[in-house]
Amino acid sequence: MDSGTHLVIGFGLAGLAYIDPIVAADPTVSTAVLIGTVIGSQIPDVDTLLRLKSNASYIKNHRGLSHSLPALALWTALITIALMLGFGELPLGHVALWVFVAVAFHVFTDLFNTYGTQAMRPLSEKWISWNIIHIFDPIIFLSHIVAIFMWSVHLVRPELLFPILYGFLAVYYIWRSWYHYYLESRLYQKDFNYEPGDRYYLIPTFHLNVWQIVKRKPNDHYVLGEYKFSRIKWVDEVTSAVHPAVEASREHTDVAAFLYLSSFACAELRSHDWGYEVYWADVRYRHRKQYPFVAVLLLDNDLMPLDSYVGWVNDSRLSKKLRVNL
Repeated sequence: MDSGTHLVIGFGLAGLAYIDPIVAADPTVSTAVLIGTVIGSQIPDVDTLLRLKSNASYIKNHRGLSHSLPALALWTALITIALMLGFGELPLGHVALWVFVAVAFHVFTDLFNTYGTQAMRPLSEKWISWNIIHIFDPIIFLSHIVAIFMWSVHLVRPELLFPILYGFLAVYYIWRSWYHYYLESRLYQKDFNYEPGDRYYLIPTFHLNVWQIVKRKPNDHYVLGEYKFSRIKWVDEVTSAVHPAVEASREHTDVAAFLYLSSFACAELRSHDWGYEVYWADVRYRHRKQYPFVAVLLLDNDLMPLDSYVGWVNDSRLSKKLRVNL
């Protein structure tokens, strides 16, 4: 999820903690838990600081180790220890429990969007992305805002309000998961151009009833479309280029980081008098006829790197980030 949603979830879990009699009975404990759940709901994304090193390092490692199984215990321990030092004597088990819930809930919700996480490390480095919930879901965000407001003005006691909120969200997640599976598993029936071997991936958007479609065909060929009002509209078709420059680009640090994350990368080759431009794009992220998540490598005619960029950018800004005039 986005940072704003993780933040309001942190406050929401602090409200849910009032179902714990130990938390509800002591303002000091409830304050410590509030601080713990807010920090816990944010801290797995501390690896955003890797941007200061390089975009490639950030892209390769974001939502990796920081969202792994050992990290759940590490973040919980660090936050709990800090709270114990700051507040003095606290019921350790209760505070640690709610901090853990916040950290684990952060990782859990990130599994549902397209970017995904490496939540099973060190058992597996596979990126887990279920493509069910958009990175910003208005239902999740607004329901938390309403509940937090009602809590802040004392309209409803938190021990009553937040179990209802999270019960509703549990149903919402179950429904979205079932609906995604239901639609995705039947896309081939609605596609008049279906051929055996085609695989369909339904990608969530900000609009709850609008989905993007990635149809993957053999040999890195993709057909991109939109599913809206129970109809498929195909909008683009791309095939990954085959060329020595494309193969050479795979060895570059920026491109390697991009390919480590994305299993939907497609390469476009552009030739220039000075060499080649290899333009890798993740076809899952299509916005206004562009693919903003890219890795671009410029090579001379001897396939030696000249410049590179990896990250989120549109075509009009890309030339400003590369030294060679495209």
